[in-house]
Amino acid sequence: MKYQVKFGGKKGKTIQLVESPDLLAIRTKDNQNLNTTDLSRSGRKIVDQSTEVVSFPEAGVSVRRVSAQGELESAGGTRERDDARSALKQEENIRFAGRVLQDAESGEVMLYTENFFVKFLDTTPEKDCLATLEKYQLRIKNKLVFAANAYFVEAVEGTGLEVFGIAEKLLAEKQVEYCHPELVQERRFKSVNPLQWHLAKTAINGKAINAHVNIEAAWAKTRGKGITIAIIDDGIDTDHPEFAGRIVHPFDATREHNDPRPAEADDNHGTACAGVACAAGLPNGASGTAPEAQLMPIRLRSGLGSMAEANAFVWAADHGADVISCSWGPTDGEWWNPADPVHNRHTGLPDSTRLAMDYVLNNGRNGKGAVILFAAGNGNEDTKNDGYANYPGIIAVAACNDTGKQCVYSDHGEAIWVSFPSADFGWTAFQHPAPISEGLRTTDRVGELGYSSGNYVNSFGGTSAACPGMAGVTALMLAVNPNLSPAQVKDLIRKSCVQIDVSPKEYDANGHSIRYGYGRIDAGLAVDNALKAAQSAGASLEGTVTFHTGAEVPVQAGILLGGTFKPVRRVLGLRLRLHPASAGLQLRYKVNVSLGGIVESKKEGDFTGTTVASRRILGFALELSGSQAAQYELEYAARLKGRKTLDKAKNGAWCGTTKTTGRTVEAISILLKKK
Repeated sequence: MKYQVKFGGKKGKTIQLVESPDLLAIRTKDNQNLNTTDLSRSGRKIVDQSTEVVSFPEAGVSVRRVSAQGELESAGGTRERDDARSALKQEENIRFAGRVLQDAESGEVMLYTENFFVKFLDTTPEKDCLATLEKYQLRIKNKLVFAANAYFVEAVEGTGLEVFGIAEKLLAEKQVEYCHPELVQERRFKSVNPLQWHLAKTAINGKAINAHVNIEAAWAKTRGKGITIAIIDDGIDTDHPEFAGRIVHPFDATREHNDPRPAEADDNHGTACAGVACAAGLPNGASGTAPEAQLMPIRLRSGLGSMAEANAFVWAADHGADVISCSWGPTDGEWWNPADPVHNRHTGLPDSTRLAMDYVLNNGRNGKGAVILFAAGNGNEDTKNDGYANYPGIIAVAACNDTGKQCVYSDHGEAIWVSFPSADFGWTAFQHPAPISEGLRTTDRVGELGYSSGNYVNSFGGTSAACPGMAGVTALMLAVNPNLSPAQVKDLIRKSCVQIDVSPKEYDANGHSIRYGYGRIDAGLAVDNALKAAQSAGASLEGTVTFHTGAEVPVQAGILLGGTFKPVRRVLGLRLRLHPASAGLQLRYKVNVSLGGIVESKKEGDFTGTTVASRRILGFALELSGSQAAQYELEYAARLKGRKTLDKAKNGAWCGTTKTTGRTVEAISILLKKK
């Protein structure tokens, strides 16, 4: 049978799912390890003769193949799976044995639960929301804080695959904006397999390495004191002496308690990431890029797309995180194998996680917005298929090596914003030479557990290492200029990079490379630029552009929003404001809506446009007023349907048309700059 889920609301992207004939999801009671769970002789035989494909240990779930690929026909289609399922259901210590769904295109295992994310239109009265949920016999587990009229609900236990039909019916309700079952897939860390060569010029085995981020110039001005970095990962050893006295608001989003320390034998990744960002630099130890920043350790072992994932972001925002580092994401293809079909597998960003990230970007840091960074990925593939790293509001970090070249595994694409040094491999087939260094030195779990038997590891790498390193540099920028918004930080990073591996075609006319972003970060320059921005303290323009799919994409200075969306999306409206607010500078914006006419904002931050997905906008205009208006230039542009060149305007002039008919606006770019 086939099932489907929609991310992005009624007009959003549809993900087709198919039932696997030979995979079985087994969940133990009390989340025990299946390999050590007490089973009958026949139950143990079923488990031992099957092969684990993927596991979700935080939920006590093991997905196993119960028949070999070539045996399906002779085994009678799903018979072997169904027999195993029936037998395991009788086991005292097995809570659930059920069918498994896979993405119809990629084959990725998609674990469904009996939980739903539901968001009603902002204008829907609460009593109507509750009545609709009761109509479908859904119990509220949490009313979510990161979006209006948003709920995490559960169906009656035993609903099973009927959750997909319920979700479709709910989404069809007029007042429901988004609805999808909690659909979880395996979350992969962006990790690959001296010492501090990424921070300053050094030599290893007699060979000079000069491919660092110029951290000493930044440390001359700040070491990150007063800024909090949240590391969302598989657990952080908060007992490590490198973090002593700087742990704030620890949280385990998977288990919902305040101890984020490693709970599984392989919970090693987060401690290493935390060290790259903010280890103190003890004698014979390791230093992070922001060695005096506070560390907010958030353990997340739940699968990709889980509600725990969204809750981790909300916790970080609500408890004062300034910067959030995420070295994980969808499954990567084999970087050495161009034919691996996983390279073309698309992983969408669930509405629950997207809205939680928007909450962080707009509401974190007391309304200034917290900065989110994601590891680009280690599949040597295009980030366009990664809904997380490709989300416009975040900063996607690629990895470069100790000779100033792209790491052989690092992902590429238009979403790449910046590069940070990391470990690399030699690969003859790609004519890619071996690196000089072993990797990055960072913190490891204290004692025998971890990547090594000591308290440090010298070979940490991947974009997993690059992301927290860049998060630390971001913390240094905020330490000297705490008024920066996420959009301003992102723009200053663009201006603070050193172009590496320069060739005639590596960087485009805007200075962007699909492999390096705007280049390798120069931490000293980044801090200097943040200081200059504080001294010239001008206003910036922030907000979102809303598309007919329901997506609200954060505005980024001068970046065309919507230009790379496939299929093409129509713009429905704008929500804009100036930062910081000032009595001497006001912003007004107008939107020409098909069948609706011209709509003007009443105050900054208002949504102006249409909420009717079948409509479109034909033009818009932005205008500044007030005593400071003459100090600024406001430029904006639109890509109109069927046009190759952009329609441009500035300072109150119309972009597009004011008429009742015209070309649809499909993409928008806005830039506010001081004269």
